[in-house]
Order: sequence, then C-alpha cells, then structure tokens
Amino acid sequence: MSQATPAVTPMFQQYHRAKAEYRDAILMFRMGDFFEIFFEDAVLAAPILEITLTSRGHSGGEPIPMCGVPVHAVNGYIARLVESGHPVAICEQVEDARKAKGLVRREVVRVITPGTLTDPQFLDAKDHRYLACFWVESEAIGAAYLDLSAGDFQVAEFQGDRRWELLEYQLASFSPREILLPEESEHLQWFQDRVEKAAVHTHAGWAFDVETARQALLDQMQTASLEGFGLSDCPRAVRAGGALLHFLRQTQKDDLAHINRVSLHQESEHMLLDTATLTSLELVRSASGGGKTGSLLGVVDRTRTGMGGRLLKSWLLRPLRRLDPIRERHGTVGELLECEAEREAIHEALGGVLDLQRLLGRVTMGTAHPRDLGGLRDSFRRLPTLRQILDKLSSPLARKMWTDLDPLADLYSLLDEALAESPPVALRDGGILRDGYHAEVDELRVLAQNARTYLTELETRERRRTGVTSLKVRYNKVFGYYIEMSKANLAAVPDDYIRKQTLTNAERFITPELKEYEAKILTAKDRLVELEHDLFVQLRTQVAAAAGRIRSTADVVAQLDALASLAETAARLDYRRPEMHQERRLDIREGRHPVVEVLGGQDCFVPNDAILDGRERQILLLTGPNMGGKSTFLRQTALICILAQSGSFVPARQATLPLLDRVFSRVGASDNLAAGQSTFMVEMQETANILHNATDDSLVILDEIGRGTSTFDGLSLAWAMVEHLHQGDGGHPLTLFATHYHELTELDVTLHRVFNQNITVREWEDKILFLRQVVDGAADQSYGIQVARLAGVPDAVIRRAREVLENLEVGEFTKEGLPRLARSRTQGLAEPDVQMSLFVPKDPALEALRIRLQGLDTDHLTPIEALRILSELRSQLD
Repeated sequence: MSQATPAVTPMFQQYHRAKAEYRDAILMFRMGDFFEIFFEDAVLAAPILEITLTSRGHSGGEPIPMCGVPVHAVNGYIARLVESGHPVAICEQVEDARKAKGLVRREVVRVITPGTLTDPQFLDAKDHRYLACFWVESEAIGAAYLDLSAGDFQVAEFQGDRRWELLEYQLASFSPREILLPEESEHLQWFQDRVEKAAVHTHAGWAFDVETARQALLDQMQTASLEGFGLSDCPRAVRAGGALLHFLRQTQKDDLAHINRVSLHQESEHMLLDTATLTSLELVRSASGGGKTGSLLGVVDRTRTGMGGRLLKSWLLRPLRRLDPIRERHGTVGELLECEAEREAIHEALGGVLDLQRLLGRVTMGTAHPRDLGGLRDSFRRLPTLRQILDKLSSPLARKMWTDLDPLADLYSLLDEALAESPPVALRDGGILRDGYHAEVDELRVLAQNARTYLTELETRERRRTGVTSLKVRYNKVFGYYIEMSKANLAAVPDDYIRKQTLTNAERFITPELKEYEAKILTAKDRLVELEHDLFVQLRTQVAAAAGRIRSTADVVAQLDALASLAETAARLDYRRPEMHQERRLDIREGRHPVVEVLGGQDCFVPNDAILDGRERQILLLTGPNMGGKSTFLRQTALICILAQSGSFVPARQATLPLLDRVFSRVGASDNLAAGQSTFMVEMQETANILHNATDDSLVILDEIGRGTSTFDGLSLAWAMVEHLHQGDGGHPLTLFATHYHELTELDVTLHRVFNQNITVREWEDKILFLRQVVDGAADQSYGIQVARLAGVPDAVIRRAREVLENLEVGEFTKEGLPRLARSRTQGLAEPDVQMSLFVPKDPALEALRIRLQGLDTDHLTPIEALRILSELRSQLD
C-alpha cells in the first residue's frame, strides 16, 4: 500500500501564493523572529549567504529545502543577495500574531532589486545608486534615472543620428545599477555591453504607453501638467519616466512622497565626458584600485555630508556649459575663500547634519526607525545657524541659498518635544518618546520601571511575614512572576500561597496579589510597546507630509556643502579663480596637476604654461623622454578645464579658459580581451570616436597614438590624424598631442596652426635629469635607453641596446647588404672591406634602380613619402 502524500499545510499554501506572484525573486518569508527561505530559493540562497541548508516538512515525499536568517540581521543578508544579482521579495506578517485568528496573515511588502537598495549600511554615502529606464524608437530614445534613496529623478530625450552616442555619454555619467526596458526589447545586449555592473531586464510593455506614463508622472508630482518640468514636448522621456515610477510602485508598495520633482537633463547644459575620458583622467576613481583616493574627486572632496559629496561628484561628472551658473559658483567659492571665519563655521555646523535626502527617503517609504527621526531632529537644529552664516554673504548664489533654506522650525519643535534624547534603533526596545510627551506613555512607563522596586519590596515583606530569609521573588518567561522557597522551609508557607512548580530542592508559589500585579505589569509593558509604536508611526507620517519642504532645504544644504568644500580646497592648495569666456582661447599659466601635486608634494611639482587658440596654436605637438611628464601635462590641462566648468577654482597661477562642449582623452594603454580587442584596436576605436565627434569647442588630448603597431603604420596614422584635426571636414578642436615620433614635428612647417613644444631634460655623465619644464621647440631624442637604465634593466642589455642604436644611426645595412642590427663588436664580427656596386650596367634591375633614384625630387619629398619609397626599393633588392 503506497504512502499518501501529506496535504500542503496552510502556511505553505500561503507561501506558494506569494511565490507565484514573484517567481523571479527570492522570497523571504517571515515566521516569528526569522525570515525563512524555502525550496529552490533556499538551494540558491544558502551558499550565497554562507548559511546552512536544512529542511522543513516534505513535499512529494521529499524534504523541503530551507534556510533562514534572524529578523534583526536581515538587511545584511538581503544586500548580499541583491548584490549577487537576485531580487528579494519580503513577505511580512501584516497582523499582530497575538490578535490573529488562526494563521497570521502575510503579504509581500517590498521587492528589493539592485536599483532599489536603500539600506544605508550598504550604500556609499557619497555616491548615487541609480535605477534607469529606457524607451527606444527608430529615431529617438527616452531615458530616466532615479536614485530611490535620495529622491534624485532625472529624464532625458535624444533624437537624430547621434542619439546612441549621446546615450553612451549619459550612461558613463550616471552608471546605473539596474536598467529597465520594455518587454520584447531588442536592445538588452547593447545595454549589458556598456554598463557591465548593471542588472538589465524588462518591465511590462503597457507601462510605457505614453498616456499611462504621463498619468503616472502627474500622480507622483501631484500636478495637472508636466509643462513646469519641461516635459510637455518630450514624449519619449515621459514614457521612460512613467514606466520607471510604475516599476517602483509595484516593487516598493509605497507612494514615494519624497520623489516630488523631476528634472530634464539637456545635452546643451553640460560638458560631455565619455567612459574612456573618465577612466584615463581618473576623474572620480583612480586607475590603481578603483577607489576615490588618487582621483580628482579624492583631492577636492572635503564635504561634510553624504548629500554634499554626491552633488560635488555630479558636478565633476557633468560640468556646466553656460557662463552665468559657472560664474555664480565661482563667485560663492571666492567669497567663502575670502571669508575664512564663515567657511569654518559652515564646516562646523555641517558636521552635525546627517544625510537629509536619504533620511527623508526612508521616512516617506515607512522604513525609518526612531534613531532616523532623531537624526532629522539633530540636523534641523543646525539649520538656523547655517542660515545666519548665509545672511553674512553677499554673492548672488549665497543670497539665493539664504532665501531657499527653510529652517523647518516647526518640524524641529515637533521632533524635539516628542523624541527621547537618544532614541533606539528598534521599535521593540522602547524608550522612543520623551518623558512628558504623552500622559499614558508616562503612566505605563512608571509601571514598567517600578516593577523591580515593587518586587524588591514584596520580597522583603514576605521574608518578614514567613521568617524565611532565603525566600526569593523572581520572573521567567515560562511561569511569569513567582515566589521560591526551599523545601526545608515549606512548613512556613502561608495559606494564601498557591503551588506553581515543584523543583528538586524548592517549591515555587504565586499569590493572588502577585498574580494581579503580574497581569498589570505585563499588560503595561505590552501596551507601552504598542502605544509607542503607534505614536512613532504618527510622528513619522507628520514628517513625511512635509517632504517637499525638507527636500528643498536638503538640496540647499548639499549645495552649500559642495561650494564650501571647493573653497576649502582652494584655500589649502592655492587654487585660483579662472576667467571663463566664449572664445577659442585657452591660456593657463603655471598650471599644476591637482592629483600629482598632492601625492608627490606641492614643493616637488614643476608648474607649466599651456596656451592654445583657434588661430595659430590649435595643435600642440609635445615631444620629450619617457618619464619626463608629457602625460601629466596633458592630463592636468584637461582636469583644469573640467574643474573650472564644474564651478571650482583651479591649480594654476592664472587661467583664461573657453567653454568646452567636450573633453576627449586618449591616454594610456588598455585592451578588451573578452571582446577579442587588442590594445591597438581599443586605441583606434577611441581615437575614431574623437575624430568623428570632436567639434571646434572641444579639447582633445592624445598620448602616443600609433605605438601599438609597426613604426611605419603608427607614424603614418599619427601623421594623418594630426592633419585631419587641423584641416579635416570635421571640427578643429584644441589639441594636445604627445608623441615619440619625432618626424611629426615637421608638421609645424606645413600646417600653420600646429606648433612644437618639448619636455626638457639635461644629460650629465651618461645620465639624464628630468627638468619637467615645457618649452618651445621639438626634442632631439627620446632617451629611452637612459630611462630603461633608471628602471633597472641589466647593464648587459643596456650596452647591447646602445650598440643597436648606433648601428641604426649609421645605417640599416652593412656593406655586404646584411642587417646592421645583427652586428656586435663584443662578438668579434668584423666587417670585411668589400665595396658593393649598386650600378652595374649589365644588371637590368640595378639599372632600373639607378634611373628611379635619379628621378626623385629629394628637396620636396615628405618624410612619409621618403619612407614609402625606401620600402619599395628594399623590396626590389630582395
């Protein structure tokens, strides 16, 4: 007789209903003080979380896999699952287990994905975590980006032939962690290839319907029109933004009140920086290690709040392109630089301000705990001080911040009156509210706090009454309150004692008085926890209702923090205010690399001038030895321009700078082996992007273009590229071109906007001294062998390299026609005294060679043509 399969329990029926709705997520199912994971989810999650896989019950005759984590530590486990690429659905108990009739009701209250992780323990305080959504049409693209934790919501729209290129720039800037596309989209792979760290998946296609999406935006912004946000004529951006909001409502189960505005990101407002440029310039991450230390952001970021740090980073990634807002930032930075006392007071006040944007996000989503509201209260306490400081400043931007900064005095008073001085994190811990805030809380608290005093008094009284000095009054969770007496003293037990439990050496009793008090105390404790919870939720709701005011003030504080940080950097590192203009003229005097001078010491850094314009000095050809500082000079010029348009002062004695639409950087060697691309292929792809897209308003820095292939090929490509940048059909950007191809320096003769400069060195006793000074003219050699010697290359290799170099300088072939590279004096290979005749009349091939040579116009041959002819002649002799 076969064994019957046991019926599915009510609990598992509940589990399966929830799982059926969220098949693609790992379901964490609340059971008391644990979140349990079952079936295939448990098999997947256990090794990721490094916890034991066990079982609970049977299904189909097989044990049901299970693993679990405690409720108090669940956030860390959720973050690990999400970071490993798995969405997590949280199925919570949504009714009090003590009041439930039968099985406790459970519902999925939130789905956490890579783009919706908001727990502060697992977020970089000074970095955004964007969720992105895209709508792609044949001729246009709509984009939306939202940092759920901070409420930062931006949309964009691209049209025309350059739409994909512009989208790539934006992806490099925003670096989203999760990307949504409509169902059946053909572009999943394109996005996966360009944002490696992002989870890319689809969302319901109907959510992208333009009217559905528009209504989602209107509902979220609580407005009758999108015209005030600049979106009335941006249907693709509306599709992307509305679908993104639908996804959030579906996963967060919340109205997201802190997302109360959306801004249209326009290409014309910001300088564009592609991934290659961000990487090679180490703008926000260093090449060695990938962290902030060693990057430009690491040098200039002295912000005191997470929201200020995020804003400053966004300024560097998306510099401004309009003079007025740039000059406004410069004006306030300059005023704060001069007003040292006010600058220090701002830093001191900001030291007590927490991340208002992210705290507000948790408040409106209902996840803020008591300590979060305490953090808001303590931060609000500093706002009047910040406003008083701003009142002492006169720059236009400072006056605007003074006007916009709401001190939120009413909210501060509300929180200060209600919250304890140091509220706990967990609601169950109690002690959330201040004494005197609520009468019933005070009464219940007295009862709970006086329980120990009462029990001590009861114990003393009963000892006196019975004459048993060893009598004890105690409490445990199983039996509640009780009186314990040893068996030797049982004869002294009064008549009103009721036996509760018998032990080996003692008996436990209760009395009517003790039972009545127990009920009162336990009821008081439960009621106190419940009442404090309810009052806290009401308080949190009141704060959430003021989300718009708090958000606006948080934005002002973040802006003040970022500007004060730039002023502090300028004060400490001697940065000067740049003069910005709309002409094609770049004039930097005694410029310095902002990172290198900090890491190496300001006293050791050699400043240099950089002067470019669109008339006579468009393209600088920079030659000089390895390690001489060419790459540093190129990078510092680009970084100074980016800093200036971000609103910062710059590391230079003086700087007059143009408004740039883009900065292109092709510096350093890299490959993409996974895509089968060599270093040279990557170099050519990045250079092709520059040649296609650079405009008259761009700055281009190119370092050692062509070194990844043969000398002739590399030189030819570099030569043609310089000509294209000078006189091609595209734009003619200001360009700094560092090279070891000394032949290129002849271009300053034929191209009137090309000029030569070099990095100086001094030779002394077969050694070189790097002076790192940029001067006019071309370098006469590269000093590669001397640099190799400094690097520790063995002396034998150095000596042999010198011989080979001398052979090359004398000529490539011996008199016998053998390669001179093969000669070695140390090997005793003598060169026989044989004279070859190239011109033997009886040899037709040599006669043709003679005629060819006689017909050459050597006075007008370009270096490239001469190299090509020499190669042809060599092939004829083979």
